[in-house]
Amino acid sequence: MKPPTTPPKSTKPTTSTAPLRIAPQPDQPGLSKGQKLFNTLVKQVETGRDTLAQWQSFMDGYMQKVASDYEPQRLIFQSLQADMVRALDAAWDQARGKKILTKSEQQILQNLICEMAEHLIVETADETIKAIYNKHSEIDFDAEEAAAVDSMKEAVEAMFDVDLANADNLNSPEDIIAQLHAQMEQEHQQRVKEQATHDARRKNTRQTAKQRAQAEKLKAEADETSLSMREVYRKLVSALHPDREPDPAERARKTALMQRVNRAYEKKDLLQLLELQLAIEQIDTHTIAGLSEHRLKHFNKILQEQLDELKHEIAQLQMPLRAQWDFQPHQPITPKTVMPHLSREVANLKGSIRQIKKDMRMPADLFALKVWIKDYQREAKARERAMRYEDDFSF
Repeated sequence: MKPPTTPPKSTKPTTSTAPLRIAPQPDQPGLSKGQKLFNTLVKQVETGRDTLAQWQSFMDGYMQKVASDYEPQRLIFQSLQADMVRALDAAWDQARGKKILTKSEQQILQNLICEMAEHLIVETADETIKAIYNKHSEIDFDAEEAAAVDSMKEAVEAMFDVDLANADNLNSPEDIIAQLHAQMEQEHQQRVKEQATHDARRKNTRQTAKQRAQAEKLKAEADETSLSMREVYRKLVSALHPDREPDPAERARKTALMQRVNRAYEKKDLLQLLELQLAIEQIDTHTIAGLSEHRLKHFNKILQEQLDELKHEIAQLQMPLRAQWDFQPHQPITPKTVMPHLSREVANLKGSIRQIKKDMRMPADLFALKVWIKDYQREAKARERAMRYEDDFSF
């Protein structure tokens, strides 16, 4: 039996590869500006890739914890809140018949019922809870929502100078925001189209020789930048293409490497392509150090674009977490700073569940309910005084 073909050394990745950096050469006094920028961008892209991988891994665990720890507690608390609304509604009916609560206390109880019910209706669309809300509110819930939507439409139209009158199915603030975004995007695209048409006409009629030369230069640079990436890709394809590989194991290995090469090229991941070249010993650090300033300029442009895309992907992963936990737009966050917020929220939910279970016994005792309302009234007044105090001493 013929022994397996030993793969050429030039296509076999080593177990570890030195970081891709340009080191000063013996015949050079130091690194050029382009070489220094290359090293800086490579390091930033490496850090960005690691950060993105950490966030992607974290999000898997985070969503599992949400599903296993947070969501069940939220649903339990939501169900108990609905039971409490029904119990308070029944207590209000009973108290009215026995005249145990004063008119002021009855109004406070109705306000509490509406406050709890409104939150539940938004989350669950429970018609039984909506009926209780309508019973204790001065205005029908749906009519109130419609009025709020109309008011918001008018405010949005005035603020952003848009016309939402002919838009269909604007039944909630979320619908209005979505429609606003859609119209603003449509108007933006129209402006871009009009500007492009205007620029094209101006270019054809008034463009100077200097402007034409500058436009051609920019196009040539973009083409050369794309060519620089394609050249790296073609060299890897030439070395790793598995079609003519007779050894099955080596063909499978090259196929896997080619898949990595294709993914990197599709994502414009120059660093990954260069690292693969290093891994299969197609290039070495001396090759990188020997790149001309002209070629480095194009590599640095690709690396900067790659870094910008990594930052965008990280920001997209962080966005819902920033909104959920009220992080400031530019406040740095890490997986270590986010998970404690979720753990605290789960703990708070469990505490709220224990408290509402204890409070569930109270509506059946009208005298206890009266005391509870008085306590609530005192706490509300204390919060109001504290807010006024903060406003008076805020600068």
